Amino acid sequence: MRLWLRSPTGGATPQVLEQGLLSLPTHNSTVSHLEGAIDGARLPAGQLHGLHAGRPIWVRYDLDAVRKLVTPALIASRPPSLWRYRELLPLPFDIEPVTLGEGMTPLLDCPRLGGQLGLSKLWVKDESQLPTGAFKSRGMTAAISMAKWLGVKRVALPTAGNAGGAAAAYAARAGMECFVFMPADTPVVSQFEPHLYGAKAFRVNGLINDCGKIVKDGAERMGWFDLSTLKEPYRIEGKKTMGLEIAEQLGWRLPDVILYPTGGGTGLIGMVKAFRELMDLGWIEPRPLPRMYSCQAEGCAPIVTAFNKGERHADLFPNAHTVASGLRVPVAVGDFMILDAIRESGGKAIAGAEASIAPWMVRASSAEGISICPETAVCFDVLEKLLNSGDVKSDEEIVVFNTGAATKYLEALPVNLPTLDKDNLDWGRIAG
Repeated sequence: MRLWLRSPTGGATPQVLEQGLLSLPTHNSTVSHLEGAIDGARLPAGQLHGLHAGRPIWVRYDLDAVRKLVTPALIASRPPSLWRYRELLPLPFDIEPVTLGEGMTPLLDCPRLGGQLGLSKLWVKDESQLPTGAFKSRGMTAAISMAKWLGVKRVALPTAGNAGGAAAAYAARAGMECFVFMPADTPVVSQFEPHLYGAKAFRVNGLINDCGKIVKDGAERMGWFDLSTLKEPYRIEGKKTMGLEIAEQLGWRLPDVILYPTGGGTGLIGMVKAFRELMDLGWIEPRPLPRMYSCQAEGCAPIVTAFNKGERHADLFPNAHTVASGLRVPVAVGDFMILDAIRESGGKAIAGAEASIAPWMVRASSAEGISICPETAVCFDVLEKLLNSGDVKSDEEIVVFNTGAATKYLEALPVNLPTLDKDNLDWGRIAG
């Protein structure tokens, strides 16, 4: 059996061996079965699955087995990697993950920005520090690891931004062929990354759902596996580690409020799943969930529209447009899962103003030195609205997700810097 907790050079460190941290379970996995999200149908684990009845699939675990195998103290003694939660992830214990070194991302205290907003406990969970510069690394390390184990040689997916680059990077790491389809106006960095990592990448004269149709239509002809958001069961498992990390970083407790930029919504769904698993394990108190606020841009807000109508499914959002490209998802296959999670938590779905995205990128980034992406700027606009409406209180503990680095969105914030004449410096202009 190969060891999965490893040093940066690939071998188990003497210290880890001496502390007994590599004592692995004698059986292969804690996954008990898979489950159709729409109807609860029980599906076999260890087989390649896409959708069930046209809708996503949950991974379910034998939590009694997890409880016997690992404790929060043991997890805390492991290297600070996403894969430290191995007993709550689907890859068999004797299989090496396809990894680029996904570390725990920092939960950053934001006293200056919090002070501006009148908040005493504001945190930013900074996903921009993951290997591909965005939270998509989490889902892709899990999905590509499972796909490789299950014998997949070729994957394809649509992308509106960071998912394509992440998929291409992890596919390259796995020695797997990757096809990426993106709207023609996808940010240039997100066009560059799949090409850099050797994927076959294409621009399409449509939106991400049009790109998704190409992937679906080509599955039989091209022999690829559809890696689209929530169209396989494992990206959600990688994304749920955001929730596991928050709980651990806060001393195995949960915040009052989480604001999450929502396109496909995998991370929001995954975090609520993680919180429920932690409660069932007895690792955190069985208290109300953090109120989950799904943040969308007003130019593409299908979940907000469905939430406000009291519906469980969201209609295709017409004429979708927003500079926050990761939020430009006019229809989500997991719409009911997102809406169920929001309502279960007592949260809401709210749209931020398009005109506020660039100002909030600058305001938040300059206040705290964090590289705030456009999608997260939408969250801050929503947070200000929630404070003004009284939905969020000034003394509550709030976590805002920064899902990617601002430098991946050059088009979102055009810059025209002033120029200086080196022979005739204008110090007054320099002083501002």
